[in-house]
Amino acid sequence: MTMINSKLPTVGTSIFAVMSEMANKYGAINLSQGFPNFEVSEKIIELVAQYMRKGFNQYAPMPGVMILREVIAQKTFKLYGAKYNPETEINITAGATQAIFTSISAIIQKNDEVIVFEPAYDSYVPTIELNGGIPVLVQLKYPDYKINWDEVNNLINTKTKMIIINSPHNPTGSLLDKNDIKKLSDIVQNNDIFILSDEVYEHIIFDNLQHESIAKYPELFDKSIIISSFGKTFHATGWKTGYCLASEPIMREFRKVHQFNVYASNTPVQYALADFLQNENEYLQLPAFYQKKRDFFISLLKNTKLDIIPTKGTYFQLFDFSKISKLNDTELSVLLTQKYKIASIPVSAFYKEKIDSSVLRFCFAKDNQTLEKACEKLIFAIEDIDG
Repeated sequence: MTMINSKLPTVGTSIFAVMSEMANKYGAINLSQGFPNFEVSEKIIELVAQYMRKGFNQYAPMPGVMILREVIAQKTFKLYGAKYNPETEINITAGATQAIFTSISAIIQKNDEVIVFEPAYDSYVPTIELNGGIPVLVQLKYPDYKINWDEVNNLINTKTKMIIINSPHNPTGSLLDKNDIKKLSDIVQNNDIFILSDEVYEHIIFDNLQHESIAKYPELFDKSIIISSFGKTFHATGWKTGYCLASEPIMREFRKVHQFNVYASNTPVQYALADFLQNENEYLQLPAFYQKKRDFFISLLKNTKLDIIPTKGTYFQLFDFSKISKLNDTELSVLLTQKYKIASIPVSAFYKEKIDSSVLRFCFAKDNQTLEKACEKLIFAIEDIDG
C-alpha cells in the first residue's frame, strides 16, 4: 500500500462534524454546530426557483454574477461608506470558508507568519499550514476574550505577513471596537502585513452595538480582505454562498486561486440574492431577531448554576459550568450529548493547546420550541450532575 505523507498530520475531523454526528447517533438536540433550524424566507426560495425555471442553471461568471456584485457594492457603501468596484474588487464565493481558504492561499507563502487569535474558527490554522505558513497563536483570555495588542505588537517581525481577525467572534461572541481597529491599524501601517477580516456575523450584533467593519477604515483598504456570508445572514448555510471584498491588486491574486479552487458559485442563488438584497430590512432586522432568541435562551437558564458569558454578537452563547462539574469541557460535552441528549461544543476545541476554562458553546439559532426542549434537558442534566 502506498503511504501518504500527510500535509496535515495533526488534523482530525472537525469538532463540528464530530459533535453533530454524536448528536445524531444519540438522538440529542443539536446546539453544537452553527446552523439555524428554522426556515429560509419563502421569498428567496421562490426567487431561486424562478431563476432555475428561467434557465439560469449553468456556470456563473468566475467572479460572480455582476448584478449581485453591484448590489453588494451598494450595500457596503451604504453601511460602511466604502467604495468597492464590483468589476475588480468584489468576488462571489462558495461560502465564507472557501473565501478564507482562497485568501490565505493567494497571499501566504512558505515560512510566512500569520497571527491568529484563539479560540479560533477551525479552518484558519490548517489553511495556513497547507500553504507552508506558520501560525502564530495569540490567546484571548477568559472571560472577556479581548485582544492584548501589546502582545501582538511584540510578535511582529519581518516574517509577519497577515493578521486574521474575526468580529463578531466565533466562538466567544466578543466584538472588536474602534480602539481595537486603531491598535491594529497602528501595527500594520508601517509593515508589509495584510489583514484578513472574517465578518460573517456582521448583521448579528446585539444591544445596539455597532459592527466595526474593516471597510469603515480607508487607511486599511489596500491591506485588507473582508469575508462575508449569505448563508449566515439569511439562515441558508447549506447554500454555501458568500463573498470577498479586496482592493484590485489583492483581488487579482485572489481570483487566480479562486478560478482553480471552485471557479464559480451557485448561479440561480446569486441572481435570487441580488433581488432579495434590494429590501435592506431582510438583513437590518437581524439584530433584533437574534437578540430575542439570545434573551429567550438565557432567560430559560438564568436560575441555574451556569454562569452566563455575555455574547455581543453571533448566534452562540457561552456558559461557564465550573460551579457544576469538575469534568473538563470535552468530557462534559460528550456526557451531555450521550446521556442527557443535548449537544454543545467544548471551547477548548478552538485552541491548539486545548485550553480548558470550563466553558461550553451553544447555538441558539433555533426555533423557540427547540430551545425550550433543549433547556429542559440541560436543566435536568445540571441538577443531576450537581446533585
